Amino acid sequence: MSMHKATTSGQKSELEARAAALLETERALFAQRRPRTAQIHAQSGPGFFDGVPQHWMLDWPSPFPPIIETASGVTLTDIDGNRLTDLCLGDTGAMFGHGPAPVLKALANAGARGLTTMLPSSDAHAVGKLLADRFGLPRWQLAATASDANRFAIRVARAVTGRARLLVFDGCYHGAVDDTLVDLVDGRTVSRRNLLGQVRDLGELTVSIPFNDEAALASALAANDIACVLAEPVMTNCGMILPDPSFHDTLRRLTRAAGTLLLIDETHTISTGPGGYSRLHGLEPDLMVMGKPIGGGIPVSVWGMSEAVAESLHIVRREQSGHGHSGIGTTLSGSAIQLACLRACLEEVMTDEAYRSMNARADRIAAGFKAAIAANGLEWTVSRVGARLEVVFSLHPVRNAVEARLAASDTIEQALHLSMLNLGYLLTPFHNMVLVSPALTAAEADGLVEAFVAVLGRLVKGKDA
Repeated sequence: MSMHKATTSGQKSELEARAAALLETERALFAQRRPRTAQIHAQSGPGFFDGVPQHWMLDWPSPFPPIIETASGVTLTDIDGNRLTDLCLGDTGAMFGHGPAPVLKALANAGARGLTTMLPSSDAHAVGKLLADRFGLPRWQLAATASDANRFAIRVARAVTGRARLLVFDGCYHGAVDDTLVDLVDGRTVSRRNLLGQVRDLGELTVSIPFNDEAALASALAANDIACVLAEPVMTNCGMILPDPSFHDTLRRLTRAAGTLLLIDETHTISTGPGGYSRLHGLEPDLMVMGKPIGGGIPVSVWGMSEAVAESLHIVRREQSGHGHSGIGTTLSGSAIQLACLRACLEEVMTDEAYRSMNARADRIAAGFKAAIAANGLEWTVSRVGARLEVVFSLHPVRNAVEARLAASDTIEQALHLSMLNLGYLLTPFHNMVLVSPALTAAEADGLVEAFVAVLGRLVKGKDA
């Protein structure tokens, strides 16, 4: 075995010790290059809680988050003049690059024509047809975020099935939807321990099971009391977890047999291709949600349903909710500005050519990462779904959240991220995730690989970058 293998606990400890030392050096370098940013973050007085618009903006491994002056394509420039090549892309929110030209044009035109009226705009019919043609489901609605879209889709599933319970997979990502913020602990579904202000036991109505566990899925559906299974087609929240070859066929067969609706959340896996993972692999969901990138970076999400679900929803609305007050939809959802940007993104940004470019660059990066990992004797893997790829600290691809958590190392991850950032490449703060935009050039992809090679050299062999 190579002296640099990372799968044993001893070798992992050695890597973590080196990563901890590397982090100290990289934090000092980061701060040295950002005096203006440091001064602003050091200020006290009234303003944002924790000094940032969202408290999780402090989750980066740097001493403080960069303050961005401009973002264009895949280039971020902070207020101290540091330029970064962006492989985080707003954690998918800017997957097609910052400020795609067709979306900027749509924004300018929409601003002159009115932003929101509580009525359909002239783009509405075209957008509805684009969504149906591209993603396969015939009926669609808009929301502001994927979290909202998931809430509304879950509400519909419960309404049309008459069932209350929901099934999710351990380690899932579905935004800030209360019902999904659970963990599987010793065989029990419990509220996630880090939730703030959680007053209800979420395990009362939500069942969590391991991903790829067909026996657990069959057992959970056997009572015929689950309204819907809410699933990412590829797990993305605790490291990338790919489905076993038979898993989605089994998931669809068992949900249909149990009278349970299948809700697929493509918010992250839209990286697969123009129609998402579901269209490419023929998953046939009853409901589907997409958020973040689908409007080119503005706050918009979409959720679709089959004709059967739509017909049942019509009946329930007539019998139960009547006029308004259904608990589905918000005033700014379905606005003219959302529709204009959706149309521009679907017609001119999320094209076949864009995905070909993204996948070609991702091929290049994945090959370079794998070669660097092998050259350094690390038993790590590179998992991938289209233009989204992640480095997983495991010899074999992980199959569920338990395996993903065992493989993870916050210290190594943070050292990789901050070192890459100081070399000019921004990854997500939550995983070893790289998201490839069509705006990324071949030279930038190669530069990312070179930076990764340099960082691994320092981490594993103690070489200078």
